[in-house]
Amino acid sequence: MADASEGRPRRLPRVTHPLIGTGPALIPDPAERSALARRLAARTGELTSMIVAAMESSHPWFLRLGAEERSWVTLVARAGIDNFITWFGDNSSMSGDPGLLFNVAPRVLTRKISLHQTVDLVRTTIDVVAQQVGELVPPRNQQALEIAILHFSRDVAFAAAEVYARAAELRGGWDERMEALIVDAVVRGEADEMVLSRASALGWLDRGQVSVAVGPAPAQPDLDALRHDAETQDLGILASVQGGRLVVIVSGRQLTEENAVVGALTSLADHFGPGTIVVGPLVADLIAATGSARAAHSAARTAHAWPASPRVVASRALLPERAIAGDDEARRALVEEIYRPLSRATELMRTCVSYLDHGCSVETTARALFVHPNTVRYRIRRIAELSGYSPAQPRQAYVLHLAITLGRLSEDEPAHHFDRDAPGRAASPGHTDAP
Repeated sequence: MADASEGRPRRLPRVTHPLIGTGPALIPDPAERSALARRLAARTGELTSMIVAAMESSHPWFLRLGAEERSWVTLVARAGIDNFITWFGDNSSMSGDPGLLFNVAPRVLTRKISLHQTVDLVRTTIDVVAQQVGELVPPRNQQALEIAILHFSRDVAFAAAEVYARAAELRGGWDERMEALIVDAVVRGEADEMVLSRASALGWLDRGQVSVAVGPAPAQPDLDALRHDAETQDLGILASVQGGRLVVIVSGRQLTEENAVVGALTSLADHFGPGTIVVGPLVADLIAATGSARAAHSAARTAHAWPASPRVVASRALLPERAIAGDDEARRALVEEIYRPLSRATELMRTCVSYLDHGCSVETTARALFVHPNTVRYRIRRIAELSGYSPAQPRQAYVLHLAITLGRLSEDEPAHHFDRDAPGRAASPGHTDAP
């Protein structure tokens, strides 16, 4: 909604003679009209409570709003009643202009509540007040009040349309540029407290962990539709198109692990262009999102090397392609998180290497190791538990094979190997020191 300092809607044209539907036209006697206005004012609080109750029972979206947003809606409803009373009682007063009632709420409310939902609010307010007309005024004034309500609501509807049109213009200008600068700062590794402050000014809320997704931009990006769909899932996002890619920073309390982020982006995939959408790892907050953006961009550059990848894929799933393309972070992850644990479990490493070298055949591996096939099957399950990857799955076997290869190479580089804790060359995969 527009506030008093920016995005203020223009006042509707005023005239010097009473229009049909205004207070002076319907009830010419100023004293009688003033008495009715006072009678309506005495019931303002009660009517506001009834409107809020009707919104809760009739519109599920209202219940999904946060406490702050609901209080803003309540303020708008109360302002609508107050402005109607002023408008009805004294047509010459500019404070009764229907277009000004939206000034009580901040402009960011237009990003929380859609125009359609605002229409729901106006319609519900009209219905509640109209239902109470019989108790609000004497019978002889009921028809006049009903006509006045209809005319005032018409003006409110036009004012609401103007507020949202102006908000869209502002969003397409200053907010879009500010959002693009924030996303660019995160991508370039320059996120700091200033970036966080600017994001907060755009309505970014701390909703838990943060992830960065990168995918192809559509031919005609509609970032407002993307934001609206994200808000319906209680997700906070910042989005910008950069060099043919759509970069989306997403946060939400439900995003507690990698699969949840992939699921959330899958529901928003229609807002991207054709191709793979890569989701970076979850990080603590917006300032730390640089790491997630770096991983997502690295994976996005190499995603074409895995044609069978899902439409939305985690950057971690592309560790092999990233490592081969020269991503040191991906190489380090493969060695430290997969190779190192296996190298400390000698029998599991020997079984994994033999299984991969013998075409992933349990029987052939068992003969090569002089063990029972069930022992090989048991060790394969233990390998999956220890490393997170099963050699029995083709894609995961590829990851294991590359991790072992990189791990062996790191052992052969005394000056640059990844194991910084060891003073010298580490043991080979097939060897372990006897206790």
